[in-house]
Amino acid sequence: MKPLLLVLVFLSEEHRALVSERFDMLYAPNDKLGADRGRGAAQIAERGQDIRFVLTNGTNGLLASEIEALPKLELICTVGVGFENVDLAAASERGIPVCNAAGTNDAAVADHAMAILLAAIRRLPFLNAGVRHGLWRDDIPRPPHVSGRRMGIFGLGAIGRQIARRALGFDMEIGYHSRTRRDELGFAWFDDIVSLARWCDFLVIAAPGGKATYHVVNREVLDALGPQGVVVNVARGTLVDTQAVADALRDQRIFAAALDVYENEPVPPAALLEFDNAVLTPHIGGISPQAIHASVVRFLENAGQHLAGKPLLTRVN
Repeated sequence: MKPLLLVLVFLSEEHRALVSERFDMLYAPNDKLGADRGRGAAQIAERGQDIRFVLTNGTNGLLASEIEALPKLELICTVGVGFENVDLAAASERGIPVCNAAGTNDAAVADHAMAILLAAIRRLPFLNAGVRHGLWRDDIPRPPHVSGRRMGIFGLGAIGRQIARRALGFDMEIGYHSRTRRDELGFAWFDDIVSLARWCDFLVIAAPGGKATYHVVNREVLDALGPQGVVVNVARGTLVDTQAVADALRDQRIFAAALDVYENEPVPPAALLEFDNAVLTPHIGGISPQAIHASVVRFLENAGQHLAGKPLLTRVN
C-alpha cells in the first residue's frame, strides 16, 4: 500500500501523475495562497488519522493545529525554498522532519531579479507602452544604464549568490548583509541594511521572510538608498513596507521599485499601481517549468530518503 500524502499546493496534471506513482494522494490546494484553508482542513478532518506526508509551500505552510491533527505524520516538505509558515517548533516537538526544495529554483529567481531590475532602470514598461502611442526617444529623459554600478544584496544565501554572479557579468561592485558573513567571496560586507543601502545603487532583497525581517525595508532604508536608487524584492512581500515604497516613489526619494512579491498577495499592491516606475510581477520569479519539475523531484527524493531511513537532502529543522 502506498503512503497517504496530503498536497496543499497546486500541481500540474503531469506532476500529480508523477507523485501518484509513489503515493496515494489527497489533492487539496489551498485557495488564495492560504487565505482559505477549507480544502486542506476538510481532508485533514476526514483522513487525518491516515496522512503520513504533507507537501505544501512557504506561504501556505502547515499550522501547529494541523500538525496536531495528523497523528501519523512523518514528513513535511515544501515546494520552493520558503518554509516560513510551517510551524517548525510543532514539527520538531513531534520529531517530524521538515524539508524544503533548496537549490531547485535559485537560477530562475536570480534571472527574474535581474530582469525586473533592468526593466526598472531602463524604464521598459513605460517605454513599451509609450511606443504604442507615438513616443520617441527625443521626448523623454535618457534612462540610466546598469553596468559598472553598485549592487547591495540583503541575504547572500544560494539565491543571493546567484544574483551576485549575474551582476558581476554587468561589471557591478557587490556588497551585502546576511546572517552569515562570507569573506571568501570577496564582496564588501556591511553590518546592517541601512549602511548597505547608503552604499549601493540597487538594493536587492533575497532574505527569508518571517517576523525577524518584517518591514526591514522601511523609510529609513529607502532614504539611505536615495533618489537614484532602485529597490528589488524577490524574497517575500513582508520584508518591504509597501506604503513606505509608495511614499518614496511619490516624493522621488528613490528612482524605482521592482517587486516580484508584495504584501497581501495575490491582491495587487494598490498603493503602487499609480507609478510607472514600480515594476510589478505576480510572484513568478521561482516559477519555470524546469524549476517546478526540479522542486517536485526534490520532494520525491526527500520522501524516498525518509522511507529508506537515509539522511534527508534539504532538512530545515
